[in-house]
Amino acid sequence: MNIFRLAGDMTHLASVLVLLLKIHTIKSCAGISLKTQELYAIVFATRYLDLFTVYISLYNTLMKLIFLGSSFSIVWYMRRHKIVRRSYDKDHDTFRHYFLIIPCFLLALIIHEKFTFKEVMWAFSLYLEAVAILPQLVLLQRTRNIDNLTGQYIFLLGAYRSLYILNWIYRYFTQPHYSHWITWISGLVQTLLYADFFYYYFQSWKNNIKLELPA
Repeated sequence: MNIFRLAGDMTHLASVLVLLLKIHTIKSCAGISLKTQELYAIVFATRYLDLFTVYISLYNTLMKLIFLGSSFSIVWYMRRHKIVRRSYDKDHDTFRHYFLIIPCFLLALIIHEKFTFKEVMWAFSLYLEAVAILPQLVLLQRTRNIDNLTGQYIFLLGAYRSLYILNWIYRYFTQPHYSHWITWISGLVQTLLYADFFYYYFQSWKNNIKLELPA
């Protein structure tokens, strides 16, 4: 653990809390992609297969439970809650996300650290997380309707991954033999996908105007 990883974890947690705040208090999921939330649920379900078999620390276990529980809760809210689901923009959230799942799984079968079920699933979760934000970004480009909470949610998600990159750099220079190429490359791809959003987010903040993405 170091300050960059802790900050990354807290930023990631903050992004989830912002989204849950929007859904639970406003009873709205407008501007949120169900496809992206389903991808994140798959990411956490496949990454934390060791939840009940490997104990690292109380902190680690709690974070796993929080991200698993929150991701499936968000999916349930958007699919089943009688009020929240009415605000879901199904007509614009049409990204075929299974086109992301299948290639990521095939890539995990080819490129992994060890050919075991858990390691392949771990690699799959990294590849899928790297591109899981794509349906969300496409939805925002189509609707061009980004409220403050949605914008903050996506910004915090991107900030979390950026902080994790700093964590990896720190560990590379302070821990002997530290090397995780799969994690590094996946994280870099994920961060780059946020670059365009970050640009328009800071432009809206700087000029005090409503956040909009180009169509």
